[in-house]
Amino acid sequence: RARARERERERGVMGDWTTIESDPGVFTELIESFGTKGVQVEEIYSLDKETLESVAPVYGLIFLFKWSQDHKDRREVDHSNQNVFFASQVVNNACATQALLSILLNRPEVELGEELTSFKQFTKEFPPDMKGLAISNCESIRNAHNSFSRPEPFAMEDSKSSKASQDVYHFISYVPIDGQLWELDGLKAGPINLGACTLDDWMDKVCPVIMKRIEQYSQNEIRFNLLALIKNKMDVYKSQMADLEAQKAALAGDGDAMQVDDPKAVQVDQEIESLKQQIAVEEEKRARWRDENIRRKHNYIPFLFNFLKILAEKKQLKSLIEKAQQLQRSS
Repeated sequence: RARARERERERGVMGDWTTIESDPGVFTELIESFGTKGVQVEEIYSLDKETLESVAPVYGLIFLFKWSQDHKDRREVDHSNQNVFFASQVVNNACATQALLSILLNRPEVELGEELTSFKQFTKEFPPDMKGLAISNCESIRNAHNSFSRPEPFAMEDSKSSKASQDVYHFISYVPIDGQLWELDGLKAGPINLGACTLDDWMDKVCPVIMKRIEQYSQNEIRFNLLALIKNKMDVYKSQMADLEAQKAALAGDGDAMQVDDPKAVQVDQEIESLKQQIAVEEEKRARWRDENIRRKHNYIPFLFNFLKILAEKKQLKSLIEKAQQLQRSS
């Protein structure tokens, strides 16, 4: 009973955390809600060199896989580097945000923003379990995470009462820190050192690690997802456009060089047009992400209840239910 009361107090303090969809639009909006600037998340569909180079530079990777309590990982953890921010996961469903924070708080190049900068400084000397509690108790982080919760028509019992056969998925991070490649998994006792690397070759070294993890599952298991934290593409494109416009202006200032068929001028114009197309594609993608996130957060339950009520009043609901049951039986 004492332990049960303790769990209730923990839930009251830390609150419940919702599950988060492994989607680049969701993670990018989550980052922006933290106040972090200059980065975004992209989904990686292949581990081939060309694909990885197309999104470089990559600050870190987030890997989603089906978690199994039966799997035993005998690798030793490494607490030797005090610069590695590692937090234990102390509440259910927080792994998505923790995986994201594991990259953001371990890459000094990222402009964290006031909120995360203060949080990192405040928790700097904390052990992993206290860092995990700090994340769970941080209202702004929890609220940003839970902004993607789906409205439920009925109050659900604690997730521990769910079916034992229900699949559980987990997020972990891979990050280069101080010349070493690290695997950061909040369910482990600490960070795992995967060996020496540089900022230029760490992607080559992490790919075999991810493939080895995937190969541990049966060939029928395809439910994996890989996300990369990268530079904000719009910022990159705007910087490139400014450089091209400067080149074009310089050529225009050189009366002899700026001819209609001048190879340099033609090349610059072609690059500008290509970049405009890339910007248009990125703007379209961002607009799609915004629309999808609005739909994720919208509460459709009142509409559905009223729609069903109208169908019942028109004596149409029963026949539709019977038709759906017949279709289910025949399939």
